[in-house]
Amino acid sequence: MRRALTYIFLVFSLLMTGNASAYTLVIDAGHGGKDAGALGFISKEKDINLAIALEFGRLVEQNCPDVKVVYTRKTDTFIELDERARIANRNKADLFVSIHTNSTAAGKAGTQARGTETYTLGMHNAAANLAVAMRENSVIMLEANYEEKYEGFDPKSSESYIIFELMQDEYMKQSVKFAGLVQQQFATHAGRVNRGVHQAGLLVLRATSMPGVLVEVGFINNKNEEQFLNTKDGIAKMSRSIFNAFKSYYK
Repeated sequence: MRRALTYIFLVFSLLMTGNASAYTLVIDAGHGGKDAGALGFISKEKDINLAIALEFGRLVEQNCPDVKVVYTRKTDTFIELDERARIANRNKADLFVSIHTNSTAAGKAGTQARGTETYTLGMHNAAANLAVAMRENSVIMLEANYEEKYEGFDPKSSESYIIFELMQDEYMKQSVKFAGLVQQQFATHAGRVNRGVHQAGLLVLRATSMPGVLVEVGFINNKNEEQFLNTKDGIAKMSRSIFNAFKSYYK
């Protein structure tokens, strides 16, 4: 078991430090294609999300040459939630940012609700993730000499997963930190109402194995916010706010 824990610690260290010369940011423009998202008076959520995502990515590409930017979509295309997560996982992303536009229940027209909020994955999902990992990893027991091959790692032992619980906790801390920076920038740079950082069991975040947030840039069924989000100035301010937060977080 001591050997196994040493092995897991080494894996954890590699995952957490990563490759400093290949920091990867995955930008996810929510909805797209046949999925319009929330509907406003003059626009669709999917289009606002994409415009801000592309501008945010452009700012990173122009100002952070050591960061690799990957987009889940760059056009009006429908991408399934699990595929968005797989894109981030395949690219070994260091941070996942999903951009959305808010709406009140049932898209109630003319809402007075306004402001931005940023979500992270709720910690209540950590136990479920661990259970899935234990079940999926148990397949190694069908492999010949799995104990030697995986240096004593026992897929059925909770002790072997201690480090993965620590990783979940570390991802949560980093996600909350970045979310706070985003909200701060929305308020100071873009002049938006700060509705705070929240946690929820969002599927697009649950399936990713890195720090991640889902950003709500405003209410599409609030006429003033929708109008703002459909102007060049609005798109520029919102994307610059997320970029400023990323720059601080990355440093």
